[in-house]
Amino acid sequence: MDKLLEIVKGINMYLSDYILIVLLVGVGIFFSIRTRFVQVRCFGEGMKRVFGNFSFHGGKQSGGLSSFQAVATAIAAQIGTGNIVGACGAILIGGPGAIFWMWVIAFFGMATIYSEAVLAQKTRVVGDDGEAVGGPVYYIKTAFKGRTGKFLTVFFAIAAVLALGFMGAMVQSNSISEACDTAFGIPDWSVGIVLAVVAAVIFIGGVQRIGSIAEKVVPIMALLYVVGGVIVLAVRIKYIPETFGMIFKYAFVPNAIIGGGIGFALKQAISQGVKRGLFSNEAGMGSTPHAHALAKVKNPHDQGVAAMIGVFMDTFVALTMTALVVISTLYAGDGILSGGSAAGVDKTNMAQLAFSSVFGNSLGNGFVAICLLFFAFTTIIGWNLFGRINANYLFGKKFNIIYSIVSIVFIFLGAILSNDLVWELTDMFNQLMVIPNVIAITALSGLVVAEARRAREEKLKMKKNK
Repeated sequence: MDKLLEIVKGINMYLSDYILIVLLVGVGIFFSIRTRFVQVRCFGEGMKRVFGNFSFHGGKQSGGLSSFQAVATAIAAQIGTGNIVGACGAILIGGPGAIFWMWVIAFFGMATIYSEAVLAQKTRVVGDDGEAVGGPVYYIKTAFKGRTGKFLTVFFAIAAVLALGFMGAMVQSNSISEACDTAFGIPDWSVGIVLAVVAAVIFIGGVQRIGSIAEKVVPIMALLYVVGGVIVLAVRIKYIPETFGMIFKYAFVPNAIIGGGIGFALKQAISQGVKRGLFSNEAGMGSTPHAHALAKVKNPHDQGVAAMIGVFMDTFVALTMTALVVISTLYAGDGILSGGSAAGVDKTNMAQLAFSSVFGNSLGNGFVAICLLFFAFTTIIGWNLFGRINANYLFGKKFNIIYSIVSIVFIFLGAILSNDLVWELTDMFNQLMVIPNVIAITALSGLVVAEARRAREEKLKMKKNK
């Protein structure tokens, strides 16, 4: 296991430190320029499309999901352990400055995810049973014909099944079990059994049940976490300026807090921001387009701008709340990490230490455990759906039962296995998904630009008519 961990770490180092930085930042800048910064121009429109259609009772949608259900399902997958444990790991390894690079990735990622959602809508297909289905394998196949297209679609589908349906479920259940053990002393194996049973009930209900649960749980869990974070920040309000100062300062001179030479420290800060940013908001990874393809909207642009809000809520709201709470309590002022020593602190207990510094041990640990339970479990059900779509593409719907059984087993195993290996394996497969996905959306950029232009011209025409 130790040897496997070292091998996977080596692969991840090259992927996150070199390949991903170029691909994610490059494609984000590319689409930002080509769509005339759609994430800025259409931000208000996206907010209206998401929250203007807000509902706890979207109802059953024949052949797909409502736009809000699709966004809620995407956010359910995005807001998970990456927003708590992942953010803490990035800060611990890359310093507070890693959060700045997460913001950069998210800003450009909003243009990337717009493109993914538009293409998912444009290339989705409707099966004989009337159910819509779509995602990267469908637009990869549109972009590339012949052997190249077949290789890239199969490569992506296999990586998605492993990353989302299997390994991803392990990360989420592992984080839940760690938090519950710390907060309530509940054994790992019992948490694993409960998670597996509840997940099985939801998986049986299919996409309609997942969409229905997501639209109810996501708003509540996000509000709960934000309210808790605001209370902590209110108590530590005098350290907020210092907190933001550390984020910006250590984004460029991280060696002052994590040690080593400036080159090494800067690479750590940027790579942690990119890697954990990807795991958190998933822009460019090719996971959430599966949900956006199912949305019933008038045109692809409508779902594209709604998809951008998912990245915004994930990174600039949920993840930033974690970062501000952790840095303001543990690093700023009299924080236990202000002196640089991280003894006894790791990414799994960092958030609990931060909230406990204000709420007290019992309430702080319990609050984080409950939030993590909601965050991680909704990610499990969202990712399971995305993995299932790719499993169906590879093997057909007859494979659904086997896929669900294996997924449930992985959920249980994740609760009891080594945390480091689980995280590294998930990172590896997540990062491998990026490569064929980014190649395809870049090849089809003309379709995205045409859709953004059509929407812009339509909006100008409506203004003139008024």
